[in-house]
Amino acid sequence: MRADWDRRARENARYFIATGKESWSDEEFFASGRRTVEETILTDLSNICQGKTPHDMRVLEIGCGAGRVTRALAEQFGEVHAVDVSGEMVAHAREALQSFANAHVYQNNGMDLHVLPDLPFDFAFSFIVFQHIPDHQIVENYLREVHRLLRPGGLFKFQVNGIANRSQGRKLLHRLRKTADTWIGDPFSEEEMRNLAARTGFECRHMAGAGTQYFWLWFFRDV
Repeated sequence: MRADWDRRARENARYFIATGKESWSDEEFFASGRRTVEETILTDLSNICQGKTPHDMRVLEIGCGAGRVTRALAEQFGEVHAVDVSGEMVAHAREALQSFANAHVYQNNGMDLHVLPDLPFDFAFSFIVFQHIPDHQIVENYLREVHRLLRPGGLFKFQVNGIANRSQGRKLLHRLRKTADTWIGDPFSEEEMRNLAARTGFECRHMAGAGTQYFWLWFFRDV
């Protein structure tokens, strides 16, 4: 995964983070991150904040890429810590966040979050990241790590690939894998996500988009 994402970052970091355009200006790229936050976070503050003020919250982002969403998070929340497996992407993100003293970016190993300081987080978020991870066990390990860092009752809102839940879809996925790199991640079904929540100490309170590329999960840490 690291080699693939380093290569993508060198080729065209912003395109591989947001494939809607091949050439993004700074203004367009970071505006797209704000739209993501507006659509997925600002519309869901009751679940995310649970009575807290956003500026008093510490947020974790998994898979920050070039800092597209990280900047928008830093504009809304008091403190943001973000990780990415790619050193090339981390360099782009740090450049994008130079003026944000409340944002911190780390290169992790693509499997756990031990690179982060041992701090309690109020909210964790991940978007268009797990859909590229080609191994269920890695996703499960990330969930265990988020559970370790998230405060009791806190929310991990994230998205996985749910598009190939049927056997025919899985066969297609495996055929694509023979010629593809880590762009295509393992898919998850609703049942698999419920089981995963139970195994990792979360309550899967909400789901949306099952059977699609944008399968959203609301995992609340046990109290």
